[in-house]
Amino acid sequence: MTPEKNKTLLHHFWEKVFNGRKLEIIDELFASDWMYHGIGGQELNGPEELKQFLTIYFNAFPNIHATIEDIIAEGDKVVTRVTVQGTHKADLMGIAPTGKKIKCSVICISRIQNGKIAEDWEIIDFFGMLQQLGAIQIF
Repeated sequence: MTPEKNKTLLHHFWEKVFNGRKLEIIDELFASDWMYHGIGGQELNGPEELKQFLTIYFNAFPNIHATIEDIIAEGDKVVTRVTVQGTHKADLMGIAPTGKKIKCSVICISRIQNGKIAEDWEIIDFFGMLQQLGAIQIF
C-alpha cells in the first residue's frame, strides 16, 4: 500500500473505531496476529485483546474522543499523534469514578502489512492522565 492509503487506514481506526465505537471494524483493519507494545512492557496480541482494551476505556470514559493532530507515513509505518479527552465516569484500573475531565496525548507508530495494521508501538501519557484524575501528585 502507498503511504497515503496507510494514513487512511489509521484515520479510519481513530474516527470509526475509537470515536465511533465500532469495534466490529477492528477485524477489517487489523491483522489476525496483530501485536501491541505499550508503556511499561504492556503487550496485547490479536484483535480480540484490542477490543477488550478499548472497552475498558470506553466504559471508564463514555464520552472519550480522540482528535487527530498529525498522521505521518513513510514506507510501511504510520505515526499518529492524537489528543484524547473524556470524563471519568466508571472504574479504571482500580480508580473509582471521579467525574473529572482528562486530556492526554497519545503517539502511536503502526506497521502496515498486506493492507492491515500488523503491529503498534504506543506511548500514552498515563502519568498526566493519573495526575488529572487526582490519583497521583507530583509534589
